[in-house]
Amino acid sequence: MSRDGKSGFQKRLGLFDCTAVVMGSMIGSGIFIVSADMARALGSPGWLLLAWAVTGLLTVTAALCYGELAGMMPRTGGQYVYLREAYHPLAAFLYGWTSFLVIQCGTIAAVGMGFAKFTGVLFPVVTESTVWLQWKFIRLTPVHAVAVSMIVLLTWINTLGIVAGKRVQNAFTSSKTLIMAAFILAGLLAARNPEALRLNAEGFWKAASLTDRGPVPLSGLALLATFGTAMVGSLFSSDAWNNITFCSDEVVRPGRNIPLSLFLGTAAVAVLYLLMNVVYLQALPLRGDPAAAAAFDRGIQFAADDRVATAAIGGLLGDSAAVVMALFILISIFGCNNGIILSGSRIYYAMARDGLFFRPVGVLNRRGVPGRGLAVQGIWTCLLCLSGTYGDLLDYVVFAVLLFYILTIGAVFMLRRKRPDAPRPVKAFGYPVVPALYMAATALILADLLVFKPMYTWPGLVLVLLGIPVYFVWNRRRSASAPSEPANP
Repeated sequence: MSRDGKSGFQKRLGLFDCTAVVMGSMIGSGIFIVSADMARALGSPGWLLLAWAVTGLLTVTAALCYGELAGMMPRTGGQYVYLREAYHPLAAFLYGWTSFLVIQCGTIAAVGMGFAKFTGVLFPVVTESTVWLQWKFIRLTPVHAVAVSMIVLLTWINTLGIVAGKRVQNAFTSSKTLIMAAFILAGLLAARNPEALRLNAEGFWKAASLTDRGPVPLSGLALLATFGTAMVGSLFSSDAWNNITFCSDEVVRPGRNIPLSLFLGTAAVAVLYLLMNVVYLQALPLRGDPAAAAAFDRGIQFAADDRVATAAIGGLLGDSAAVVMALFILISIFGCNNGIILSGSRIYYAMARDGLFFRPVGVLNRRGVPGRGLAVQGIWTCLLCLSGTYGDLLDYVVFAVLLFYILTIGAVFMLRRKRPDAPRPVKAFGYPVVPALYMAATALILADLLVFKPMYTWPGLVLVLLGIPVYFVWNRRRSASAPSEPANP
């Protein structure tokens, strides 16, 4: 196998594989948990469902826009390449910089820790109360050990080649999709609770945010502001759908299969997520009492440890619900992390080929994958796990993630003007109205977060801006070394 960075990729991902990466990377543990926090913020079944519906609409809209860019530039690095070609290498570097520090690696760390904590439901010995090592900011417990082991295992599997990675992805995505569909079917048919339906119908559109003083009714601008901040949970549960674009050089017929997989995958997950919330609302009242002992009386708002799915299905499965849901979530998380690990290393490969990351990362191993990129990603991710800072970093980067989505959708407009004659096998749906509406809606959410969650948004913006001096230092270093490799075509 050629070790040349330009020609060594193996085109082994078909439409099913691509869709599995899209869906598998999206479905983690969020859908089973975040509705509790959203319910506390909104206090209304109708507004909760609307938040998930709007999230699904925004995600599918963005995916359709990315389809045009993916068909036009089927290159490894995906979103990094789109930003570079539409704007400037600096914009692409800032995306890659933030992805490495937080977006990709922080997500992998958080998902890994989630896997370990749900493992503790099955094996109580996996707990954070047993501390093996505490040194400065490093902390090692059985939970950390399981998380790091999972990340190391998946990193190693993906160094064996794209076929090994896609087999894991296909198996776990298929499994969790079928299980989720079975959960929805069982919930709709057997977990319906007439009292929950009555209570939810009474206050279907009566929004009220929980505060220290109790429920505060919401209306007008206050309702819209709360709606935007509440969507952070659903947006992050729906994130990572763009990861397939990072693997474009490994996709068969990328101009067709990537855009189609983006649409099919995001649309399917959006429907599954909405139906999951319908099941929650059929089994449990949205509002509840935090002091209550029974899951029904605690409602969605105060489900134990925010495990809404476990509470919703508890009436059907009884005491075994926690164990069954833990197994399901472990399968879901494992497949989710595999997809993110598989694809994330391709961003750093593209950066290295441009001379904007460590040069050895821009070389493929004998199996035709960026093995060193996978290793560097794995090392940094494990350090984030052991440091315990990944959760804060992910909170801080919410602004940056949405900002880069806006910039990438804007790339559709930029490239239509800069390269009007470039081949576009697929064109953005509803251009220019639909992409413009997406950018406007996301910009409103950003403004909402800047005003009402400044402690989470401004640090994320600062993190992105810190990449500017790093870019110029790295660029000067690249210019000083000779000869530097040309950027990807």
